[in-house]
Amino acid sequence: MKLALFGAGGMIGSRILSEALRRGHEVTAVVRHPEEFAHKHKNLTVAKGDVLDSASVAEAVKGHDAVLSAVGPAPEVVKGAARSLIDGLTRAGVRRLVVVGGASSLEVAPGVRLVDAPNFPQEFLPVARAHGEALGTLKKNTTLDWTYVSPPAMIGPGERTGKFRVGKDQLLRDARGESRVSAEITQSHFSMRLNIRSIFASDLRWAIECASSY
Repeated sequence: MKLALFGAGGMIGSRILSEALRRGHEVTAVVRHPEEFAHKHKNLTVAKGDVLDSASVAEAVKGHDAVLSAVGPAPEVVKGAARSLIDGLTRAGVRRLVVVGGASSLEVAPGVRLVDAPNFPQEFLPVARAHGEALGTLKKNTTLDWTYVSPPAMIGPGERTGKFRVGKDQLLRDARGESRVSAEITQSHFSMRLNIRSIFASDLRWAIECASSY
């Protein structure tokens, strides 16, 4: 597949990039400063673009099979990217979009989101709410084939094992009650929201395996 990736320089985006290239995909890393992007590969193209500018998005993703976004963590970037990606992909005629989001919109009890839990850290509220708003923006869209991947509550560098579980709207935990994952995709617990139109199972599996969090 020919993939366009936003956020390729981040902790998760860089791992998505490496995994996609390892699997033989052609990848365009869309970044603001191509001259500063050091990753090199025969199947990698580095293009200048702004995820907050829908016209720039449209120009960058035209001709691609799918677009992946792992941008953040600034709240305004998270919210603005959702809007401009929808508009840009629509203009370019690209229908498949995978967004690596956050865990805050997942339920920890029936009708209770993680972000609304009494012990949710106050310092993470702005970005958590931004991810929830971005998901809401995607849910209103009926033209794209979008997938929103929500990781566990905690994420960071670690060991890769390739093991994972898949859920829906609930926060997944391990036997000890913990919700965590390594960026290398270790004992993983992912939740997905889908606008199911013409997404293939193989594409979903790839998205889950290589897209952990923003």
